[in-house]
Amino acid sequence: MTREFQVTVDCGDPGGLAAFWADVLDYEIQGPPPGFDSWEAALDALNIPPERRNDASAVVSTDGSGPRVFFQRVPEGKSVKNRVHLDVRAAPGLAGDERMSALEAESARLVALGATRIRRFEPDPPLGGGHIVMTDPEGNEFCLD
Repeated sequence: MTREFQVTVDCGDPGGLAAFWADVLDYEIQGPPPGFDSWEAALDALNIPPERRNDASAVVSTDGSGPRVFFQRVPEGKSVKNRVHLDVRAAPGLAGDERMSALEAESARLVALGATRIRRFEPDPPLGGGHIVMTDPEGNEFCLD
């Protein structure tokens, strides 16, 4: 039996980080529950106070093929390197200079969205295709692969 899964990210600004990752992954912010035209209407109906309305957010793939990514507010900030991180496959099937050019272009796009570039790893055949390490706006590491 195949199991569904989601990736959960602890953060300080779920709405902001969800918007960033929606752009990175070409996902969309998950819509409100059935019966509501907007999240504002749903949160009003659930009597969620204004100060709690950014406690969680989620993004989903537009075609339903990828996992849901859930962002939840936590009181503490990030303090150590991630043990698990996302690899964003920005250059599948490409190699050498063509691959690294595609990764560089994606890196520039993501920096404009609020990411930080950390380090470039050059191709090291036969197993290392080259990648770029980055962080999202809250400092969570991810790789462009």
